[in-house]
Amino acid sequence: MYNNNIFKLEVNILLECKNLVKDYQTSNEVVHALKGVSVTFRDNEFVSILGQSGCGKTTFLNIIGGLDHYTSGDLIINGKSTKDYSDKDWDTYRNHRVGFVFQSYNLIDYLTPMENVSIASKLPPKPILEKVGLTDKEMKRNVLRLSGGQQQRVAIARALASEAPVLLADEPTGNLDEATAKQVMEMLKNIHEKYKTAMIIVTHDKDIAAYADRVLTAENGIFR
Repeated sequence: MYNNNIFKLEVNILLECKNLVKDYQTSNEVVHALKGVSVTFRDNEFVSILGQSGCGKTTFLNIIGGLDHYTSGDLIINGKSTKDYSDKDWDTYRNHRVGFVFQSYNLIDYLTPMENVSIASKLPPKPILEKVGLTDKEMKRNVLRLSGGQQQRVAIARALASEAPVLLADEPTGNLDEATAKQVMEMLKNIHEKYKTAMIIVTHDKDIAAYADRVLTAENGIFR
């Protein structure tokens, strides 16, 4: 059985990474994706991780989101080590502690925004979709009939619907034009400030990274 006490908040440290290493074995070599990353994220903080493709930032996001596992080091969640986490513990963490926003949206394309958000939560979807700026008509359309910016808003609403204390976003504006990207980031900033949602985003764009309160730079598996 997993222990619910592992999810109790302690002080204001949300996540702590200690010397995280992630290696991948390919057919020809070992790829060192993360090379001893040590960083702390505080509760209610907005942090961006800036770096080019292949620098390890998405790998890192997947690890702190419980989608992938580190090779060595430790990920400490609210003061508790994850070294001995069971599959059940990781499932609980992903389902209740983190919300994900992906560059490719990852929506169910034959459903409406209302239906996509309903799958992620028992909460009424309309107020959540209103929070991200969708109209009544847009909420009832098939998501394939929405623009890229509108689809990303639905993806953000779905992540918020979990009521998780932290939102993780992987290149949330990567498929958007400059004007729409600005709108999405201003919306995320507003959500962070109004609802005290902790956010960690990864991006290759310095202008997008600048929306955060703190910017980390990733290069060749090393974070600064």
